[in-house]
Amino acid sequence: MKKIVECVPNFSEGRNDETIAAISQAIERVKGCTLLDVDAGRSTNRTVYTFVGDPESVVEGALAAARVAAQMIDMRSHSGEHPRFGALDVCPFIPVAGVTMNECVLIAKEFAKKAAEELGVPFYLYEAAAEHDYRRKLPDLRQGEYEGLPERLKDPIWRPDYGPTEFVATWGITATGARSFLIAYNVNILGTPNQAHRIALNLREGGRGVEEPGSLKEVKGMGWFVKEHNMAQVTVNLLDYRVTPIHILFEAVKKEAKDLSVGVAGSEIVGLVPLEALLMAADYYIAKEKLFIYEEDQKIRLAIDRLGLSSVNQFNSQDKIIEYRIAEPPCEPLAGMTVRGFIEEIAARSSAPGGGSSAAAIAAIGVALGSMVAKLTHGVRKFENVQPHLEKVIPPLHDLARQLIPMIDADTSAFKLYMEGVRMPQTTEAEKVARDAKMQAGLKTAIQVPLTTMRLGDSGWDSLCTVAHYGNRASKSDTQVGARALETGIWGAYQNVLINLTDISDTDYKQQVMTEADKLVERAKGKCAEVLHILAGA
Repeated sequence: MKKIVECVPNFSEGRNDETIAAISQAIERVKGCTLLDVDAGRSTNRTVYTFVGDPESVVEGALAAARVAAQMIDMRSHSGEHPRFGALDVCPFIPVAGVTMNECVLIAKEFAKKAAEELGVPFYLYEAAAEHDYRRKLPDLRQGEYEGLPERLKDPIWRPDYGPTEFVATWGITATGARSFLIAYNVNILGTPNQAHRIALNLREGGRGVEEPGSLKEVKGMGWFVKEHNMAQVTVNLLDYRVTPIHILFEAVKKEAKDLSVGVAGSEIVGLVPLEALLMAADYYIAKEKLFIYEEDQKIRLAIDRLGLSSVNQFNSQDKIIEYRIAEPPCEPLAGMTVRGFIEEIAARSSAPGGGSSAAAIAAIGVALGSMVAKLTHGVRKFENVQPHLEKVIPPLHDLARQLIPMIDADTSAFKLYMEGVRMPQTTEAEKVARDAKMQAGLKTAIQVPLTTMRLGDSGWDSLCTVAHYGNRASKSDTQVGARALETGIWGAYQNVLINLTDISDTDYKQQVMTEADKLVERAKGKCAEVLHILAGA
């Protein structure tokens, strides 16, 4: 898996466009780094950058940005609404894909060491990278802010982890470390900053102190006023959105605001947000309002609307959702073809694509037909009495059709892995052993792909039976074709499992696969007959 690390440096500059642009350009010039978002705030006088890259690249990207900050930001003249203590105030590294938290700790330490040595500025380590518990939380590190640093740095327990121990007036100090994905989230209040802060105190985990904690876990927050929007905001960091999700925070703010007779006018996400967080919000409102929505795009639209995420700036899901930003186009040369092109490719004088890819395509078509009939029946007035049945099967059929499509290319790719082994040299004994191991591994991959097609196809039978029972009878033939296609696709995948099992030397593996495949193909035969029987009696 490709290693992807997210870096979210916060710089104490949100008003000077030249400086903001210079930092952006420095990050973008580093090969391997992709700048995803730049969120500048004039009232906070702070800009949050979000970029991703491999471990080596993100360190270089953060260094490049820090060099610009050292040249263009002078903390002696800085003021703003947001707490801060450094030109580069905080620089966390977050694991996104193929990277552990421990690896991000090492990345943070490497960055701090290099930046401290090159720029002559101090660094604290925080969160997962902290070497002392009392330095783990950012508010504890930042207590007294920039103005309090000259005295604080005299205390040995606050000695920097890297860099000079004396106060660097132009820079201050930077906190760097590794953490889980944090969502910076603001809820707009049509009231005063005092009212917004009262709400934040009631909700944030720390509350008003040890004696009076807030109601929501893993939440830090405060209230402030944003002049450019002419609104107060409850501004929070959701440290773990699975513990306190966005929608729970938003609804809690609405409740608190109502008690104060204060209006709420939507919210905003600063930087990027995980897809899961918005889907969780969508599912909450779907359940609360008894809606039926199953497509991801529509769920995202619902979350944007209910949370008022476009109230300040237009929320563009392609730009703001991290998975969408870093997604690479799927490598599906076969599935991406026209129907004509795919059939002609099968008909060509080559062994791939062959029966395995064809079986996956046929199974996908079978499931898709069931999905189509269910969707055509749903929402029609004369079928209102069967809506609950259809609403249970539409989402799984919709998703399953999409899950089967990648299997078209996966089958051909698996066959190519086996052929790589066949072409390996076999002159020496060592070469023969390596070749045999490669071919065996290739065969097992070639077996697992059609076996996965069988498993996926099998998961659609119960839903297809429901469609046969309650689907529009005018679409009877579509359901019949769907059942036959799904059975044929599973049967075709079964034949590919059998032929690749022939040369497998691992007898235990062979028996295990055969037992499962036999059950799946027999079940397909029986379930197809059941669907056709239901339709025959219609």
